[in-house]
Amino acid sequence: MKKILLFFAFLVCILINEMQAQSSKKLQAYNIEVTPSPESSKIIVTADGKPFTQLIYTDTLEKHFLYPIYAPDEQIITRGFPFAPRKNEPTDHPHHTGLWLNYESVNGLDFWNNSYAIPADKKSKYGWIKVNKILKTKSGKQGTIKISANWVNQKNQVLMQENTTYLFKADEDKRIIDRITMLTAKTDVNMPDIKDGMLGLRVAHELELPSKEKKEFKDDKGNVTIVDASADTAPNGNYITSEGITGDDVWATRAQWCMLYGKMGDDTESIVIIDHPGNPGYPTYWHARGYGLFAANPLGQKVFSKGKETMNFSLKQGQSITFRYRIVIASGKEKLSNEAIRLLAGDFYQSVK
Repeated sequence: MKKILLFFAFLVCILINEMQAQSSKKLQAYNIEVTPSPESSKIIVTADGKPFTQLIYTDTLEKHFLYPIYAPDEQIITRGFPFAPRKNEPTDHPHHTGLWLNYESVNGLDFWNNSYAIPADKKSKYGWIKVNKILKTKSGKQGTIKISANWVNQKNQVLMQENTTYLFKADEDKRIIDRITMLTAKTDVNMPDIKDGMLGLRVAHELELPSKEKKEFKDDKGNVTIVDASADTAPNGNYITSEGITGDDVWATRAQWCMLYGKMGDDTESIVIIDHPGNPGYPTYWHARGYGLFAANPLGQKVFSKGKETMNFSLKQGQSITFRYRIVIASGKEKLSNEAIRLLAGDFYQSVK
């Protein structure tokens, strides 16, 4: 009997050690490699040799952005259009490229909607964000990219100077991007309350919410964009916020965080954007659309509150403001739990001030 008990105790020890080893492996931080490629105006980021994302900052485009972005299981969670269109995905809103940050109205210039699709005779109404210097790149358990950029008009006159830090972390089942952006006014700047802003992500076709209706969206200049109904059964996404709001009802609600999740291949992909208590307008309004635009807009409050709140933000020359966001991409059999998101948010608040 004693030998049997010892044998079972031995098996239990093996099982515990195996579980601890698996847990340790799962929590182990991956090495992040940050590789500048100045000849192609991009910086490539990998996690333990697997693709993570790229910072694209060429002057031929209207802003810098991260694209594509990969989940831990190597599914691409960003829409391919307009750079690498994929079958059945929509081709609306060509200014929705990867992960970016800008705003629809800065001293009357539209930075949000600017793209190759704007006719030359109307370009003077739009703004550009041009990277003028790569300040730092660093590899390690946390990868770092720091850039300096200018928000300019068509004459290259600078309205705001931007300093952005991207921080990258990863493990077996998560990818984490922290974006910290400080904007400094080079002249008096007005950013009136408006719908389109500020941190934006355009997601893959599968992560859209299923839709059987064609919808029209109009910007402040009267331009109409038509989003067709889903032409296939691939879209299966859903939103949920820290306040428990789900689906299309998330749009125009405030929350500390918002998650978009859905099946891609064999896994459920979860994308969480976490707002920061130090940001203006916290907790942010979510400009989260079913067709695949996942955005946080802390400065546009009037349209979301139906006129009950207004934030007409401004900076005097020399003043600065900082925006901080954490984006988490996870792969697994189930979506990220609220408790897991709470821990990720707490870590974000502690590590980024």
